[in-house]
Amino acid sequence: MSSKARILVADDDPDILKLVSMRLGAAGYEVQQADSGERALAMFSAEQPHVVITDLKMGELDGMGLFEAIRARASTVPVIVLTAHGTIPDAVSAIQQGVFGFIPKPFDGKALVEQVERALKLSIGEGPEAGEEWRRDIISRSPAMEAVLRQAQMVARTDAGVFIHGASGTGKELLARAIHRASKRAAKPFVAVNCAAIPENLLESELFGHRKGAFTGAAFEHTGLIPASDGGTLFLDEIGDMPLALQVKLLRVLQDREVRPVGSTQAVPVDMRVISATHRDLHSEMTAGRFREDLYYRLNVVSLDLPSLAERREDIVPLAMHFLNTISERNGKSFTGFAPEAVEMLITAPWAGNVRQLMNVVEQVVALGVPGVIPASQVAQALRQEPQPLASLEEARRGFEREYLIRILRMTGGNVTQAAKLAKRNRTEFYKLLDRHSLEPKLFKTPSA
Repeated sequence: MSSKARILVADDDPDILKLVSMRLGAAGYEVQQADSGERALAMFSAEQPHVVITDLKMGELDGMGLFEAIRARASTVPVIVLTAHGTIPDAVSAIQQGVFGFIPKPFDGKALVEQVERALKLSIGEGPEAGEEWRRDIISRSPAMEAVLRQAQMVARTDAGVFIHGASGTGKELLARAIHRASKRAAKPFVAVNCAAIPENLLESELFGHRKGAFTGAAFEHTGLIPASDGGTLFLDEIGDMPLALQVKLLRVLQDREVRPVGSTQAVPVDMRVISATHRDLHSEMTAGRFREDLYYRLNVVSLDLPSLAERREDIVPLAMHFLNTISERNGKSFTGFAPEAVEMLITAPWAGNVRQLMNVVEQVVALGVPGVIPASQVAQALRQEPQPLASLEEARRGFEREYLIRILRMTGGNVTQAAKLAKRNRTEFYKLLDRHSLEPKLFKTPSA
């Protein structure tokens, strides 16, 4: 990712487009230009801008239409509207709907840059936490993942409870650690607890701690993971597997900000930020009476949904190469990469086990491979040996929708107008579908198209 802030400018007036772009370029920003709302929306996912500036009055997809499409795709990206004097009431209405601000035309260059600077403070922050160090362990160039990371960086500046939902293997703990690093608690402990991995009869003691002699086998005093996270971040993974009786006690800790170790009559004050995660559908768990509604709303102040690997296919090759380099070095082997057929196989695989499955596949090919280029046959063998967990209904639905869009774009050679007609959707709706799945129509264009 570029170190410069990226600004996407959309205007159907070439003179205004040039002037705005020149002024922002002179201020040190990386500027992308779009001469229509449709073009801007198509560029949005690929360019991943930090701020969007759009003219209010354009063609079929005007400034407000573009704003709505962007908000549906990435609600944290600020949008600034350029407006002529006669459309000031429209601009005021736009701000009431969530637009960051508006700039009247003819615009003042200094005011333009100042407003962009304010928008960037909202979008990517300022100071050390605005760099890339906080997300160093997360490899991504996918628009879907970038949107989640943008939200994560914003919420990291607060103490709000964060709930991460994602299928197994999507990297929930990696995201939790990144939020911790981007927060004011970064210098304090990050304590991760897998609620599904600790036996139920030991979980209370592990979380709250215990006094010596509190129960049979308690030969020593144990601090507990919640007190150990004091001042820092407590990550409760697979919170959906926590027993109901313990959920009540955890809720009390979160409400009172103190914990009482097993066997103790004294409570210990704790100050920690709680991030929780699960692959379960907690709404269904609450309906079934297996998860407390009051605890859910205490934990779920801000919700982040991690996309599956199949929804961020742009990241498959960079991730595979990262794993290949790391695992090869650890095993004392030298690989130069994957053969083209192997790359195609990686990109098109279903990846029901997500990033964890991809890492396992790379581990297998490194363990069994001869140094050099990894052929497709080895990748195919590793994929066949990988267990394929059953996808959820939502994952299956998204997978079908994506494959349908790919098929229809291939049929029409990337012609969005024709594809939208076949799908019985208008162009704006169809672009939203493409953005949701990070699909670029230009990739499907044929020489005759």
